[in-house]
Order: sequence, then structure tokens, then C-alpha cells
Amino acid sequence: MSLLIRNAQLVDGLSRDIKTADIAIYQGAIEAIGTAPSDFRPQRTINADGLLAMPGLVDLGVYLRDPGFEYKATIYSETKAAAAGGITTLCCMPDTRPVTDLPTTVELVQRRAHEANFCKVLTIGAMTRALAGKELSDMAALKEAGCVAVSNCLYPFSNTSVLRRAMEYATGLGLPLFIHPFDNALAGDGCAHEGAIALRLGLGGIAASSEIAFLSQCLAIAEDIGAKIHFCRLSCARSVELIAEAQARGLPVSADTSAHQLFLTEQMLESFDPNYHLLPPLRSEQDRDALRTALKEGVISAICSDHQPHDINAKLAPFPSTEPGISSLETLLPLSLRLVEEGVIDLMQAVRLLSKGPATVLGWSCGKLAAGDSADLCLIDLNETWTLSQHTLYSSGSNTPWLGEQFKGRVRYTVCNGRVSYEAA
Repeated sequence: MSLLIRNAQLVDGLSRDIKTADIAIYQGAIEAIGTAPSDFRPQRTINADGLLAMPGLVDLGVYLRDPGFEYKATIYSETKAAAAGGITTLCCMPDTRPVTDLPTTVELVQRRAHEANFCKVLTIGAMTRALAGKELSDMAALKEAGCVAVSNCLYPFSNTSVLRRAMEYATGLGLPLFIHPFDNALAGDGCAHEGAIALRLGLGGIAASSEIAFLSQCLAIAEDIGAKIHFCRLSCARSVELIAEAQARGLPVSADTSAHQLFLTEQMLESFDPNYHLLPPLRSEQDRDALRTALKEGVISAICSDHQPHDINAKLAPFPSTEPGISSLETLLPLSLRLVEEGVIDLMQAVRLLSKGPATVLGWSCGKLAAGDSADLCLIDLNETWTLSQHTLYSSGSNTPWLGEQFKGRVRYTVCNGRVSYEAA
């Protein structure tokens, strides 16, 4: 298919300039930016006058729930939601049933993603069999099947030796390690940030040390064996300091945080709204501000959704008994644009944190706009205001505290592999 996008305002997160140009797309790739070849005959033309064209978002942390939890969401519903949010590439976490620890599960996920055809789905394999933390998975077979990284999500390792051997195995294969710094033993049955608010509300606390201790341990092992680690979903200030110190020493480590951690804090728990029940938990204002500073300074290289859709029953019990997680694919971009509006980061930084930054973590060439690149991009009306509601959500999960919230900036078109995968009504 050939597609011509006319008069778009281009921003790729690499240049400081925004320029108005046409984008010619042919057979899934960007043919030209600026002036289309004289013999270019588009099958479709989109007038993007007044719209911002940016690389398609690359989301490093998505729980698609499929296979195994289709009563919560499916690959079809969630990749459609991703496209509506401007996401053209997402990483599917291995917490499925069966767990993504065998090539057959990888193939199943990829087949369903291909059938849905809304965005690219990159599969992250399990570091241990069944995510049980005891026996290593066959990471070589997972890589051969197409896994781009390995992770154990929030599941514990039975001991430090298993963790080290998993890191060694993945490093030997050249597979990036996606580590969630979360010590389950220290966290216990907690559901809120340990502090005065949790104590007053009678909620079990999860100390920041549950994140810091595990992160420190992983950094020590990584330095020993030369492992490349990406730390997922940082939530506290001390973690940021440790990552910055490791990067200053030249260790090949990177980190991301979820968009909601950049806005929400432990104060939100006053309402006992189970949509604020998260792991890692919402931390203090000081922690949130440290995460924001880390974005500005480049310590954190990616913002992700940490999308975890749930069925309605998952959030109906008393707060501590509900399942943690937010449905967040469709708020990733608008929340990032709100950071720009608040002056936390500028537009170029926001684009990098949503595209080139996460693509670099993966070692992929996506996340930029240039002739010859895959035609993955989104067109955004930065001035359009809209309200998130049950009616506007494409995700099967409506477990979000942002329902009823007004946002500024909306995706009008998403183009993946040169094909329009989402078009606003």
C-alpha cells in the first residue's frame, strides 16, 4: 500500500526542530520525508495540517492477559487499545497461562498478534520455568522463537544463585534482562507505601527497601558478570540514585518508570479506591519528584504504561484483597504530554522517552522517523481536549483512576507498517 501524509509537523525526538513536511510511505516503509518522488502515486492521502507526526510509541511493559486470562482481556482488544493510544510496538510480559517459557507459547502470542494486526507485539520470555524462580527456562529456545528479552516479572527467585545463573545465561545469549526490582519477602502482604498514611489507614506497608535491596543486589551481580540490565518500573528516589551511580561507573544499565508513578502518590489511597492498588505501590511526593527529575536528566530512558487490565470483579473486594494494576495503554501518551504541559520535560524529551529511548533498550531500530525506516508513526492533535470514559476506552479493562479525567492531546491516526491501524472517529 502507498500512503501520503500531507503537511505534518514532524518531531522525532532526535532533532530540536519541528518542521512541516510530507511523508511518503510505500510497502510498509517511509519512502521519503519532505518531497515525495515524482512517480509516487498514493492510494490514500491524509491531510495532517495542524497535526504533529511523531514516531509510534514503543511500550516496554504490557500485560496482554492472553493466553490464559481472556476473561480479563485479549490480544485483539488490547492491541486495538494500543493503536488507539499511538503505540505501534509493545512488549508482552510473560505472565500468561501457560507462562511464556516455551516456544509454543511465543508462537501462539505472535500468531494472535498477527491476526489482530493493530501493532507489533514483541514477546518477553520467562527467566525461569513457570516463573517459579527455581529452574531456568530454555532461554536459547525462547530467543530462537523470537523473544527479545527475558524477565521474571514480580515473581521471586528461590535464591540468589538462581538469579545469578539466569543473568549469566541471558547475558551469554545476548538477551536483555528486564528486572523488576521487588523483593517479595520484604514486601510481604503489603499493599501500600510504608509510611504514616498506610499506618493511619490500616494498610500493610511495602517499604522502599523492598525495591532498593533487590536493585542493589542485581547491580552487584551485573557488575561481576558484565550483564546488561534494564530495570523496570522504578518507584522511589533511592533507586534513581543507584541507577545514576551505576551509569556514572559505566555499567550498561537502563531504567523505566510507569506514567502513573509520575503523577499519583500515596495520598490517593485516602479514598480506598482499589484502582490505586499497584505493585510497586504509589510512593511519596518526594519519590514522584525524584522520578520526574530522573526523566529530565536522562537517568530514566523510557516511560511505559505497565498496562494491567482486569475484569470488574478483580477490583470489587476491600482494598488489600483486590488485584493490583491499572489499565493504562490509552493514557500513556496523554499523561506524557501533561508532563510537557507542566514543564517537567519538553516535547522532544517526551518523544524520546516514548520512542527512541525504549527502542534503544531493546536494541531495535524503531522509534524514529527517517527515509528507509519502517513506517510506524502517529498523528496527534495537541490542542484537542477529551475525557476518558467507558465509552472512549478500547481496552477490555476499565480499572483506571483516570475515568472522567480531561486530557489535552489526542491521537488522530496511528500508522503501523505503513497501514493505518487506528483512525479517530
